[in-house]
Amino acid sequence: MSPTPTTSTPRVVVFGLGGTIAMTTSSGGGVSPTLSAQDLVDAVPGLASTGIGIEVMDFRRRPGASLTFADIVALVAAVTSALAAGATGVVVTQGTDTIEETAYLLDLLHQRPEPIVVTGAMRNPTMAGADGPANLLAAIRTAASPAARGQGCLVVLADEIHAARWVIKAHSTSGGAFRSPDTGPIGYMVEDTVRVLTRVPSRLIIPTPSDEPVRVGLYTVSIDDDPTLLDAVGAHCDGLVVAGFGAGHVPEPLIDTLTRLAARIPVVLASRTTAGPTLTHTYGFAGSERDLLTRGLIPAGWLHPYKARILLRALLLAGTPQEDVALAVTVAGSLNEPDSWPWPSLTGDPTETATPHA
Repeated sequence: MSPTPTTSTPRVVVFGLGGTIAMTTSSGGGVSPTLSAQDLVDAVPGLASTGIGIEVMDFRRRPGASLTFADIVALVAAVTSALAAGATGVVVTQGTDTIEETAYLLDLLHQRPEPIVVTGAMRNPTMAGADGPANLLAAIRTAASPAARGQGCLVVLADEIHAARWVIKAHSTSGGAFRSPDTGPIGYMVEDTVRVLTRVPSRLIIPTPSDEPVRVGLYTVSIDDDPTLLDAVGAHCDGLVVAGFGAGHVPEPLIDTLTRLAARIPVVLASRTTAGPTLTHTYGFAGSERDLLTRGLIPAGWLHPYKARILLRALLLAGTPQEDVALAVTVAGSLNEPDSWPWPSLTGDPTETATPHA
């Protein structure tokens, strides 16, 4: 089925969360988020000529590093209300530090076909060549485009359109900081037109998380690692993601600790590399992926460690049974169709809406 617009005049709601895109010089030196969502929209040249109706909501005004799970869960509720009221799509402006994580959480919780588009800036408005206005214009055009429907949450910067599940921040300062190492962008902005070259085949949706306290850690292994450090972290966790070497390997001294942890809590085995999957049965030495999976660790597949942690925490907050946690992580990290996903999934059809989860 080809994407079709829901209205003749698209309407996009812009939610401002703060971040570099909204920062100006502060009295104490440096920059901090002070600009409102309306300030950001007003600074975009050429926006009026697009014919897109714009509404704004000043949702938060924080640096990206200080956003929380609770912020994003509340944002999903506000976004859902705006879309139910007839908006064509939504744009979220925020700090780039955490976009790869917040966008993935938005993607997991978003149950409607209208797009959520996350954007930000690498250069703040006080700098020559600030990229915020161009990124915001591209994001608004994407959110208003029929081609973006059914694709869940997208990340748009530097005229590239990325799927939230695949994108990472790959550079600390470059204007082209966002990459999807395993897939590349799914589309581009070309001559003010959204060009989607490939579509997300299916979408995985999870129930709305609770506000119960859940601690999910991320432990990155390193050469000659000390199990005492892993013991200290694991003792305080309800779930843990281990970012291993290469295809999912750890130093031999960590094996006993990981075995004990996996008997108590979900432990997900990811790769600390920025591309490629964890394997399941290639290597057989002590501390290899094959060895660790027999000890109860859960393979992350193609999930980056940061996204694996987002997924695991969201699953635990949703009260997911232990056996379904392992199943959900395995499905989310694979490239196969989600036939065994524990909840209803979406196909990427631009007209499809999920049955709301409790």
